[in-house]
Amino acid sequence: MIRSVICDLGKVLITFDNSIFYRKIAVYSPIPDEEIAGMVNVYSDVGRAIDTGKLSPQGFYERVKEILQVELSFEEFAAIYNDVFAANAPVIEVMSKLKNKYRLVMLSNTDVLRFGFIREKFPEVMIFDDYVLSYQVGCIKPDPQIYQLALQKAQAGPKECVFIDDRPENIAAAEDLDIHTILFLDDTDLEAELYSLGLSF
Repeated sequence: MIRSVICDLGKVLITFDNSIFYRKIAVYSPIPDEEIAGMVNVYSDVGRAIDTGKLSPQGFYERVKEILQVELSFEEFAAIYNDVFAANAPVIEVMSKLKNKYRLVMLSNTDVLRFGFIREKFPEVMIFDDYVLSYQVGCIKPDPQIYQLALQKAQAGPKECVFIDDRPENIAAAEDLDIHTILFLDDTDLEAELYSLGLSF
């Protein structure tokens, strides 16, 4: 029997398009937005550092300024960096239906800048009983440690939990721990998938 639903944030509860950021930041940079997009993998250590809380927002801003050769204030940067999200209303509605029947835990690779923005702009997302956020716990999916932390917050065993995520590698890591999973894609009928696992609404 499922007692807890552990759910990802980005591209599940909230959609995002980082190309918006690349396009807007390119206005301040000599580097074209297509090239900026390609640089993300080259400088993945910078993204990982802020996502795990090892780099402060100010430090992240300074590194991005240096890498992209841009001149803009921290406030201007934060506005551009954060404004890439939209609420996925159907998923939020499904989670709201589950709210009083199952323990809900958000498990997200995110940073303090973006999560703070989401919390303020999309308060309807903040319906979870507990949160495991990579910048707070110092590790990111698919590290097994972050799933163990989520299970602790879920107050349930692996087979009593279902984990929803959009990335196959994150799903595989959860399955390795015997957690039920749903790979969330654009055409996923989340309510039907949850119903098939025995959940009621």
